[in-house]
Amino acid sequence: MNQFRVVTMIAIISLIWGYLWVTVKIGLQDFPPFLFSSLRLFIGVAVLFIVLIVQRESFMPKKSEWKPFFSLAVLMCIGYYALSTFGMQFVDSGVSSVLVYTMPIIISLMAHYLLDERLTINKAIGLIIGAMGLIFIVGTQIFHLSFNSTLLGEAIILVSAFFWACANIYTKKIGGTHHKIKMTMWQMLIGAILILIISITSEYNEIRELSVSIPSILALLYNGILGSAVAFVGWNWVLGKIDASIASISLMSVPLLGLFFGWLQLGEEITSNILIGAILVCIGIVLTSIKIKKNTKTKTTSAA
Repeated sequence: MNQFRVVTMIAIISLIWGYLWVTVKIGLQDFPPFLFSSLRLFIGVAVLFIVLIVQRESFMPKKSEWKPFFSLAVLMCIGYYALSTFGMQFVDSGVSSVLVYTMPIIISLMAHYLLDERLTINKAIGLIIGAMGLIFIVGTQIFHLSFNSTLLGEAIILVSAFFWACANIYTKKIGGTHHKIKMTMWQMLIGAILILIISITSEYNEIRELSVSIPSILALLYNGILGSAVAFVGWNWVLGKIDASIASISLMSVPLLGLFFGWLQLGEEITSNILIGAILVCIGIVLTSIKIKKNTKTKTTSAA
């Protein structure tokens, strides 16, 4: 029964994150990217604050927690949320989901140097296959030397995936000593304030002329409530039930769902090179996430 609940939760989270990219694209039709990112985080903060109140947990950080929470806000909220949303102005939602979910592949390389997690043969193969997938997706533009806004957006989204990987590495180093929901709430709150400042200074004219539609508001609520708060709480629950490496494999379905939902609702074209690239990236995610244990045999010798 417990295993069924874990599988059900993973399926729900995958659907939420898979559809998330469509809603971001819808929201960007009315909202400028930094303002959308900031408001999304503020909504997520409100939900997590309610969760802490219900759990009767202390929500104020200790003095020693401000520095790590601020660092996570810069890495996760500005580096990942804000940059990926900014890049999505120029890139289809499905392709964006594939590029962002190169994160587990990037982590496998970074963890070799920063977490003393050995780069095994299967992880190295996963890195190579994941890199081949990226070449299939963006290679046609690079090889034809056609630098355009789409290629710029794809580069920005890949940079955001790198920052997401950095945030996960940093969380793995310091996260064990902090309450996870409180840590996430404060990094989101600090990040929301910082991104709002960026938005006011760089998107002032767009904010003045802002006119939002009901689909954009619903997209914002989806990102804040389901995409940020609910999915995070559910993911933490899953990580508490099964091994993290096994849970990470479930991320493989998200970029494929992102491609499917983008095609289904937004009419985004799925070319053969994008589909092949997405499949290769997913294979790379699996290979870099699994742990292969070597069987060791002990031999006993006897003396006459």
